[in-house]
Amino acid sequence: MTPSPEAHTHRPETEPALPDPRGPLSERVLAALAGRPGALPSEDETARADPYGDDLQLLLYVLYELHYRGFAEVDEALEWEPRLLAVRAAAEDVFLRALREGTTGGKDVEEAVGALLLEPVGDDGHSVSHHLQREGTLEQLREYAALRSLYHLKEADPHVWVVPRLRGRAKAAMVAVEYDEFGAGRAENIHARLYADLMADLGLDPAYGRYLETAPAEALATVNQMSLFGLHRRLRGALVGHFAAVEITSSPGSRRLAKALRRAGAGAAAQRFYDEHVEADAVHEQVVRRDVIGGLLEDEPQLAPDIVLGIETTGLLEDRLGEHLLASWRGGRTALRTPPSASS
Repeated sequence: MTPSPEAHTHRPETEPALPDPRGPLSERVLAALAGRPGALPSEDETARADPYGDDLQLLLYVLYELHYRGFAEVDEALEWEPRLLAVRAAAEDVFLRALREGTTGGKDVEEAVGALLLEPVGDDGHSVSHHLQREGTLEQLREYAALRSLYHLKEADPHVWVVPRLRGRAKAAMVAVEYDEFGAGRAENIHARLYADLMADLGLDPAYGRYLETAPAEALATVNQMSLFGLHRRLRGALVGHFAAVEITSSPGSRRLAKALRRAGAGAAAQRFYDEHVEADAVHEQVVRRDVIGGLLEDEPQLAPDIVLGIETTGLLEDRLGEHLLASWRGGRTALRTPPSASS
C-alpha cells in the first residue's frame, strides 16, 4: 500500500506480520510458517519458478527473514526446520543460477572495482538518484524510501555474517567499517535508526518490515542477494564483492539523494541519513578496496571470481530495480505493488 503522508513516531519494536502470498510456492511456505497443514513445494516445482518473479522472491525473503527478526506468531524453531531449509536451498539454486547467467563473470577484481568508480553522467537511462535529484517528486522520494527500508532498517546486518569467515587484515577492516555502520557505539547513530528517522520525517511508518507488502520482486531481490551471500560460507567472496559495490557507489549516490530531499523540502532528519553516508562511505570506500578486498585476496586469491560475481550481480539487480522505478514514475504510476488509492 502507498505510504501515508501522516507523520509517524517511533514505537516499541515488534516482529512484523506474515505477508500475503504471491503465488503457489509462497502460499504453501507461508501456510507452513503459520502452522497450517499442507505439502511444501517440491524441488521440481521450485526449479520451474521465475527466478526474478514475485512468488520465488517472496518465498526466499520470508525464509531468510527467519534468520533476522522473524515474524509475529511464527515459531522461532522453524528457523532451522529441515524441510523449510530444503525448500530454501532449491529456491536459492534457481536464484543463484540466474545471477550467474545474467553476468559476464571473470577474475579481474581491479577491473570490476574500476567499473564502479565510473560515475553515470546525467541520466544514463536507469540512474534513480539522478532522476530524483533532478526532477523527483516528494511522493517518489517517499516510495523510494519505503522500498529501500527492507534493507536499510537492517543495514549492515547481512554483512556481519562474513566477519567470522575472514581473517587478519580483511577481518579487522571489515569490523572497522561495520563499527561505523552500527553507530560507533551510540545507539542513536546506528544507520538503521537514522533511516527510521528519515522515514518518520517523510511521513512513513518506520516499523520494521512495514512495507514488505508494497515491495515488488525487483526490490526483494536486492535484499535476498545479501542474505544468500551472507548465509553461505562458500559465497563469502561474493558478499565482500557486494559490500564493495555498495560502499564504493554509496557516497556519490547519497550526495544526489541528499540534494533531492532538500529540493523537495524534506526535513533535517531525512537529509541527515544521506549526509552521513556521503562522508562515512567516502572513507569506507578506501578501506574496503585496500584492506577488505586486498586482505581477502592475499589470504584466498582463489576467491577473485566470487568477488567479481558479488560486484556484477549487485549492478544487475540494482539496474533491474532502477528500470522498474523509472518506468513506473515516467509512466505516471506508483512503483509500489498497490495503487495510491489503497493508501493507509
